[in-house]
Amino acid sequence: MWACLSLLLTWVLLATTVRQSWRPCTDLLPLDLLARSLPRPGQAPPTQVQMVQSGGSRGLRLAGAMATALSFPASQIFTNCEYFPAEFSLVATIKIPRLRQKRNEYIFSVVEEETDSLLLGLRVSENRLHLLSTPPGTGGRRRLSFKEVGLDDNRWHTVVLAITGPYATLTVDCGPPLELKQVQSFPSTLSTRGSRFFIGSRKKWRGRFSGLLRQLVLLPGSDAMPRVCPTSDPSLAELSVPQVLKSTPLQPDHHGPDYPYEAEVRVTLGNPPPCSRAEQGQLWFNARRKGLFICDGLTWRTLLMNQKRLDYVEDYQDLYTSSETFDVEVFSIPSEGLFMAAANRDSRPGSGIYKWTDDSFQLYQNISTQEARAWKHFTIDDKIFLVVANSREAEPELSVIYRWNQRRRRFLRHQTLETHSALDWEAFHIHNHSFLVVANHRRAKDSNHNIHSVIYRWNPNTKLFEVNQTLSTSGAYDWEFFTVGPYHFLVVANTFDGQTTTISSTIYVWLNGCFRTFQNIPTVGATDWETFQIDGRFFLAVANSQKVSERGPSLYSINSTVYELNTLTQTFIRFQDILTHSAVDWEFFTIGEEKFLVVANSHDGSSYSLNSVIFRWQGYEGFVAVHSLPTFGCRDWEHFSTDEGSFLIYSSATSRLSKVFKLRTY
Repeated sequence: MWACLSLLLTWVLLATTVRQSWRPCTDLLPLDLLARSLPRPGQAPPTQVQMVQSGGSRGLRLAGAMATALSFPASQIFTNCEYFPAEFSLVATIKIPRLRQKRNEYIFSVVEEETDSLLLGLRVSENRLHLLSTPPGTGGRRRLSFKEVGLDDNRWHTVVLAITGPYATLTVDCGPPLELKQVQSFPSTLSTRGSRFFIGSRKKWRGRFSGLLRQLVLLPGSDAMPRVCPTSDPSLAELSVPQVLKSTPLQPDHHGPDYPYEAEVRVTLGNPPPCSRAEQGQLWFNARRKGLFICDGLTWRTLLMNQKRLDYVEDYQDLYTSSETFDVEVFSIPSEGLFMAAANRDSRPGSGIYKWTDDSFQLYQNISTQEARAWKHFTIDDKIFLVVANSREAEPELSVIYRWNQRRRRFLRHQTLETHSALDWEAFHIHNHSFLVVANHRRAKDSNHNIHSVIYRWNPNTKLFEVNQTLSTSGAYDWEFFTVGPYHFLVVANTFDGQTTTISSTIYVWLNGCFRTFQNIPTVGATDWETFQIDGRFFLAVANSQKVSERGPSLYSINSTVYELNTLTQTFIRFQDILTHSAVDWEFFTIGEEKFLVVANSHDGSSYSLNSVIFRWQGYEGFVAVHSLPTFGCRDWEHFSTDEGSFLIYSSATSRLSKVFKLRTY
């Protein structure tokens, strides 16, 4: 009996000693399996591993033929004993492309090195996730499968797999948990002696993980769910992500990334894909424009752009308007698209508003006008306006401002202003104030061309324009606003003073809250000013239409002139004369790095059927003619661009036919 008591006491003491000295086989802290498989700082990265940015987040991908690029011995984490924990959680953040039927890929595996036997593996297949294990002494393999999990959809997902006794719980993107009960609990004596962790494979090329892996963490002894959920971004929930995959990675001591790096690229034929925080860092190749762009989280920024060159001009669209068209104004409305307003002669049905639909302009709205001569689009506090210059000589003469109604998606009348044979409006902003200036051409009651043109200022309280300043003009035809450094300028095209067209047009400068005369420039029936910059140089081009005097016939084939601002004399001086034929408009535009001017030749004294000419900037030579375009009564040119390319549209003052040309590039 004493012997039995002695033996029992010995077992109790032994059990107490074992209980007091027991330690878990590994730390009960999150074990970053992915970080452990990566080389230490300063070591060369494996060439078979690529860092890829997709959907705004970085992940690693096995790219080479070797499937063992990411691995480490199990003894690195099982330091106290050799057994895999019986209760644990696995956290993985993955992005998997669509998998074919019967294709299996390993997120990670634990393999006995001598026999290549699989001890443990986490595997994905089409719409399923599997946990494989080989319990000791059974000679067989167990498989725990979760179905209909939808992981292979080419999106980021974070999965948490928790094993506790006979229960297995899977949570995807912090969603409702899926629970399975096993017939037998996970083995408590799964030995990892002589084994190795392989990340993204099963040590073989077959079954290699083809997706992106951002996070892979083993948490012994507890459920990781409360540690990662809830979160603002469940698909990218973090427990432990390697520093190199963080959104702002550590900067290496040497130049260039630690890993071969690529970003997800989308290719389209013109329509830009979404660009938001989720797409930050993503690349977009526009096949039509041959440009490479990167998303900065808000918009697409140009990285590389094939510099286009103008090849030839192609007839693109015949646009028949309700009557002759004196002016076209092309503009955009956010969330609506590209529009064009035509200033038509006839009052009924009036002038047309056209919308770019299915790669052409289609009639969108008719607005009643009185011999409309010009439209001007402008915005004030994100509100969109159109103002028309009505020129019908009937008292009182009224021009009208229209405002875009977002609900009705139409332009509605906003304000009427008294004008005198108005031919043009110009809109501009100075020091957060909004202005309009009208070109009053002639007073109807006495046919006097020497009258006042009016500058209006927007009153933010009444939401109306009020008279701000008047300027004396002679047959005013056009206004142009421009800025040079801190100075603001207005230039008027004076056409006729009642006796001759050889008069001065005036440049005004903004000083002390009003416009004052800056320079008078001799012009000959001036009808348009166009301002532009080339390589930091400021230019003004005037369209001279005809030489009329009391003696002799009128001359239509005369020089129009390009002036350049001389910063030493602080005046505009003659730069180049260009022969034109009753020129009524200039339009400056660029294609790639090339600069162009196109002139509207309207009449040569005998015919309205003339060639309008495109001139290309050629440095020291100035503007050189490169293309002649047959036009009929050409009155106005407008350049615009869409995803389909660059275009020119001209209006005809003698025909209902206006035309759209496409600028073919190479």
